[in-house]
Amino acid sequence: MLKVLIPTVMMFPMIWLISPKWLWTASTAHSLLIALISLTWLKWTSETGWTYSNLYLATDPLSTPLLVLTCWLLPLMILASQNHINPEPVNRQRTYITLLTSLQAFLILAFGATEIIMFYIMFEATLIPTLIIITRWGNQTERLNAGTYFLFYTLTGSLPLLIALLMLQNSTGTLSMLVIQYSQPLQLNSWGHMIWWAGCLIAFLVKMPLYGVHLWLPKAHVEAPVAGSMVLAAVLLKLGGYGMMRMMIMLDPLSKELAYPFIILALWGIIMTGSICLRQTDLKSLIAYSSVSHMGLVAGGILIQTPWGFSGAIILMIAHGLVSSALFCLANTMYERTHSRTMMLARGLQIIFPLTATWWFIANLANLALPPLPNLMGEIMIITTLFNWSPWTILMTGLGTLITAGYSLYLFLMTQRGPTPNHIMALQPYHTREHLLMTMHLMPVILLVMKPELMWGWCY
Repeated sequence: MLKVLIPTVMMFPMIWLISPKWLWTASTAHSLLIALISLTWLKWTSETGWTYSNLYLATDPLSTPLLVLTCWLLPLMILASQNHINPEPVNRQRTYITLLTSLQAFLILAFGATEIIMFYIMFEATLIPTLIIITRWGNQTERLNAGTYFLFYTLTGSLPLLIALLMLQNSTGTLSMLVIQYSQPLQLNSWGHMIWWAGCLIAFLVKMPLYGVHLWLPKAHVEAPVAGSMVLAAVLLKLGGYGMMRMMIMLDPLSKELAYPFIILALWGIIMTGSICLRQTDLKSLIAYSSVSHMGLVAGGILIQTPWGFSGAIILMIAHGLVSSALFCLANTMYERTHSRTMMLARGLQIIFPLTATWWFIANLANLALPPLPNLMGEIMIITTLFNWSPWTILMTGLGTLITAGYSLYLFLMTQRGPTPNHIMALQPYHTREHLLMTMHLMPVILLVMKPELMWGWCY
């Protein structure tokens, strides 16, 4: 754990001491080195499941894929932000990269924490850099409104979790994940315990987000700069899924009955948000709502509490993190050239940028879960689990899959095909940096087809 955490902390003095000329080069190289070191986590040696740095930091097969995803994303965020942050004063550039790095440090501590209260503190700490990135570097005046939504939804959801954790500490005497999963099951039978159960999960359901408490997400995504959108889609939503997986172990007897309304809401959300996607005109808004739809499937898989459900959820989280982030990068490159996110105004781009149209095509096919990509693997596992739980769910999940295919094709056809309008002829060509960025997003997705056990090995 420290082999990644210490170089991440070392980035802070480097960012502020290096000459402005080398700022972007050095920070990209440094963060890429951290990402490469993090890949060593995938080589599994421990027999017990946990690999410790010390009592408070450890990795296990559930947190490892998410930790690697977090580290992989920082160089990509720095690469994606170069163009629109470069004209700003040097100190602002330094602050921006510092915020992205601090976000990575908090996320590593959150996914690596063995104490649930430390996980909670880091879970909340990620709010601060994200909020500053959205409200300071967002594109429009609505960014303050989006920041307020983001802050209050997340904080309101997570305050009951703090109280629930203090009660858990009171009754079990420990909040260590290493001890608590082997301790005696809790005797949960009263109404108070049901409220406590809801308190434990609502924070994570808001963060995922579950349909019904999802309104902060499209606002935050649309207003955030590209790095904010990337980290929000790729890692911050996954904090919710990871927290739910960790907490579900302790909530066992009650979850059988109490999970029903949440599963139904998650399944209904897949159809509703998918239908909303079909009507979107704003590019980033469409990708944001598709995230809500996919995370609804993940929430369903986790709430079922079967090994298949958990495996499918983690595979879909990793695959969705990479694909969704890639789509936000593509949307940003288009916005930087046409200065519009409205799909009607930027059509027929395939004729001007044929290679970029290929990236759009691959990212959209991955988003609609084309076989044999990991997106399909995760979705099939969750759909099978849900079908085993209740055959009626196939109506919701099947329709959701069809709608996903519909809006993914709509997104591709609207932006890439058709006649090119006269007002977008003189656009600057795509740079190698942007093609490298897309390769680094989509290459892992394609390579995971060869070795999917890197994501789901923890179940067996």
